[in-house]
Amino acid sequence: MKCPFCHHDEFKVTDSRNHEETNSIRRRRECCQCMRRFTTFETIDLSLQVKKRDGTYEDFQTEKMIHGLDAACRHTSVSHEQVCELASKVKADLMSKGIREITSRDLGDLVIQYLQKLDVVAYIRFACVYKRFKNIRELQEAIQNITPIGLSNETEEIHAAEEK
Repeated sequence: MKCPFCHHDEFKVTDSRNHEETNSIRRRRECCQCMRRFTTFETIDLSLQVKKRDGTYEDFQTEKMIHGLDAACRHTSVSHEQVCELASKVKADLMSKGIREITSRDLGDLVIQYLQKLDVVAYIRFACVYKRFKNIRELQEAIQNITPIGLSNETEEIHAAEEK
């Protein structure tokens, strides 16, 4: 790094503070040559590459995952906030494991695990697009393979509605 004013490469840090909102560190620096001060922000590089089905690579985009999840969760009991929280959990899970590259298939499998626990209908909608079912039999198999954990929320809602 160089001074933005005189391009000298020696400077000292005069102040450091955590910047919670952006998960970064704000540093005030002073150039040792021109004595001018400037601010820098240090952030963690959490870049993650997704290997697509066609073999190309793309940067992981949380917004893209949220958009797909929003579409799957439309007209269900899942709110946009829950979708954002799910996306954050997926990303945090990948980062905690130190994964720098993941296939779109593995990423989809991870999303499906979280989504199945959240809402069965949203899970099936997401699975239809992600797994690219070729016929109704594949869709029926996906529905039959839903784990009891994914069904527990739906079953509770049905029983509650029947009791009223």
